[in-house]
Amino acid sequence: MHCFYHLPLIMHRLSEHFLSALKLAAICLFLAACSADNDDELETDRQPAEKVDTANENVIRRTVPFVTLRNKTGSFLAAEYFGDERNTVHTGYCDVSWTPIPMLEPLANNVPFYIPQGKIELEAVYEVSEKDFWRTPRKVAVNDHPLLYLHGYNIGFKKGCSRAAIFQEKLHLAGRFLLFSWPSNGTVLNYTHDEADIYWSIADIERTLERMIRLFGTGSLDVVGHSMGTRGAFLALVRMSGRHSGELPLLNQLVLLAADIDAGIFREYLDVIRPLVRKITIYVSENDSALALSQEVHGYPRLGMSGPHLQDLDGIEIIDISATGRRRASGHLYHLYNNIVINDLYQLLNEDKPASVRRGLQQDLQMGGSYWKLFPPEAN
Repeated sequence: MHCFYHLPLIMHRLSEHFLSALKLAAICLFLAACSADNDDELETDRQPAEKVDTANENVIRRTVPFVTLRNKTGSFLAAEYFGDERNTVHTGYCDVSWTPIPMLEPLANNVPFYIPQGKIELEAVYEVSEKDFWRTPRKVAVNDHPLLYLHGYNIGFKKGCSRAAIFQEKLHLAGRFLLFSWPSNGTVLNYTHDEADIYWSIADIERTLERMIRLFGTGSLDVVGHSMGTRGAFLALVRMSGRHSGELPLLNQLVLLAADIDAGIFREYLDVIRPLVRKITIYVSENDSALALSQEVHGYPRLGMSGPHLQDLDGIEIIDISATGRRRASGHLYHLYNNIVINDLYQLLNEDKPASVRRGLQQDLQMGGSYWKLFPPEAN
């Protein structure tokens, strides 16, 4: 009788746990779908793996330098060379090819959503020793700031190289670009697993930043993070702050795209990292479905979402890209597929222009002096 007396309460508790688990699973599925938009498509040189269609003279090939913490699988196939497990640091280059479909270009440029214009492939992976790898970058980035890019959630190594190649190509960053590929699982339901892996990676992100600062000079490095990768960059800087207090800015720019960071935690530590960076820029959107669902998981607004939680973040520039539309269903990959945003990023990263002189931006004084809204050209 005693057990039956408590049965409704027990069933209620079990139901709550089941619904919470079900809700988390559904959110993870959607987040995965959002970040898993088909990256085998693109608009717009060590252990080798197999080559793809090398006789086709229409194929465009790009090389992406990388630092990764992933395990080697033992396979010599490029797509399977690195796995999703934690490991020691590996360095090298991935060769990515793009085969354009010219007939789609006129259509793609005249519709408000993204239409793929080509097929992208990871052709080869070349691993080199850290000593040799870090010797080569001294020859580049003489006049330009070197740039470290950290990808987001649900990104295996193949997808990480593909997205990095897209970003490098569209922003014209070749010669100063480096991908940091932390061991994201690239698996649908492993959102919390990826969270653990980005936290585990912070010490090596910090070591990579320190190495690049020593190599290229204090204040010369740009860092760009997307989605969950922004946490790695942000927390690595928090760790570095204690050792570099009072020094000149360590970084030139920190750019946080669709940041999957608790906005309250970022505000709490902003004063700690602000002296380490000459310029901090945050891109936000009200159309980012992935971050809206991340808020459901965590219970608090994410830094990459537009809203009142961003008011009065002094000393940084916030770029609200909501008016430029989604382009893709998730609204999460605007740095890859939204040409209006890409143009603004180009002015920021290649021309080092502040928001006040970049085209298409209007200040929103109600949100604070550092809050800017990006509009399509026809809206200006």
